[in-house]
Amino acid sequence: MPDPNGFLRYERQLPKRRPVPVRIQDWREVYPPAGEELIRDQATRCMDCGIPFCHEGCPLGNRIPDWNDLVRTGAWEAAAESLHATNNFPEFTGRLCPAPCEAACVLGIADDPVTIKQVEVEIANHAFDLGYVRPQPAPVATGKKVAVVGSGPAGLAAAQQLARAGHAVTVYERDDRIGGLLRYGIPDFKIEKTVVDARLAQMAAEGVVFETGVEVGRDVTADDLRDRFDAVLLAAGALAGRDAHDTPGRTLNGVHLAMEHLVPANRVVAGLQDTAPIDAAGKNVVIIGGGDTGADCLGVAHRQGAANVIQLDQYPLPPSERAGELHPWPTWPVILRNYPAHEEGGERVFGVAVQEFVDDGNGNVKAVRVADVTVERINGVRTVTVAEGSERDLPADLVLLAIGFEGTEKQPLLAQFGIERNRRGVLDADITWQTSAPGVFVAGDMHRGASLIVWAIAEGRSAASAIHDYLGAAGELPAPVNSMAQPISA
Repeated sequence: MPDPNGFLRYERQLPKRRPVPVRIQDWREVYPPAGEELIRDQATRCMDCGIPFCHEGCPLGNRIPDWNDLVRTGAWEAAAESLHATNNFPEFTGRLCPAPCEAACVLGIADDPVTIKQVEVEIANHAFDLGYVRPQPAPVATGKKVAVVGSGPAGLAAAQQLARAGHAVTVYERDDRIGGLLRYGIPDFKIEKTVVDARLAQMAAEGVVFETGVEVGRDVTADDLRDRFDAVLLAAGALAGRDAHDTPGRTLNGVHLAMEHLVPANRVVAGLQDTAPIDAAGKNVVIIGGGDTGADCLGVAHRQGAANVIQLDQYPLPPSERAGELHPWPTWPVILRNYPAHEEGGERVFGVAVQEFVDDGNGNVKAVRVADVTVERINGVRTVTVAEGSERDLPADLVLLAIGFEGTEKQPLLAQFGIERNRRGVLDADITWQTSAPGVFVAGDMHRGASLIVWAIAEGRSAASAIHDYLGAAGELPAPVNSMAQPISA
């Protein structure tokens, strides 16, 4: 039973980040391991609230009060077991999820919420350090084979669930290493790749086969998959970057999509290439977009030695605290979100939109012309209004477009299966997570659109359960705890 008075004795506290002058000299994670006493104190703040709304906030339905109380009492192995019961990869979510569970924490009504995310990652760290994470191979093989296309969180979660049920699972990845955006899209200062490799080692020991450097649809066709497998799961993400094609000067040298910057930077850190073709060293950098990807570009630019960085956001500066009348508890609030990269330097400008990328006369970008704007919905349509006379130029040698994603990429495999993207650029599924092609399922961003890592894992688990039923195998896989983890359509 949780300590009903713990939140009265302890204030919310996170471990101190590594000092800025130190951490921008390397690519290691920003947060050092937290002390056990700190984490136990923070877990003790989880009150006996009666109805844990954090469950509703978490798409995975994590048993947050249960493992908080186990940490409070020092029962780390039991806490790890409880955490893994609903989440295949807590070491990923504990580092990368924005923690909607904390926004729904009952304590957050009148106080600072419990540091759920930090407790979660420390449970996962303890589980690996103390040997609690062990392979769980299936005792009996079903004789059924499943292909998983894509090795991001959704595909990996589904693969692990299906392998543990006794199915022979092969994961196909077009990159040279497994992990999807975990591997090459997210910088090491947020998640070091040894963390990913440790989980992949467990999955390999459980029988999952990983095939890298394979572009399904070209190297392996839909007919090949149907001949070799009993079911196929599409989990190739939503990597079609939103562009600024209509903005004058978009084709100038120095204007790039964010992933064109992040992926090679990660490959340099991994030792797979010597230099990055897009390097911020000594440059005036302008990042367009105020979300996670923009913050990732900001942190990378700092570590590459940018001379100056400005991050632009079309929307006005949000409040620092929840505006109850607009975003009442326990909904996800629109507030100013400061990432560790923001304390490392740079400037943030809100309420502006790019009007033009300015040419230096030689085909290179030299500035970004911006103007103040207001963004509102008029008759349900998002409308951007430019303030007259507010235009000005911001010096820019490198411009990074971090303005979101338009859905899953166009690819031959979809046509081969006879599947079309919907109006949101992703794939529809029925209640069984099955696409319009029989025996072909979809999960994660490829189905939902670019979203949170916790949603990707939830959808991967749900799709695995549906595939297990489709194959007619004995026994049941763990079902999604949260009723929100259901297929969505256009």
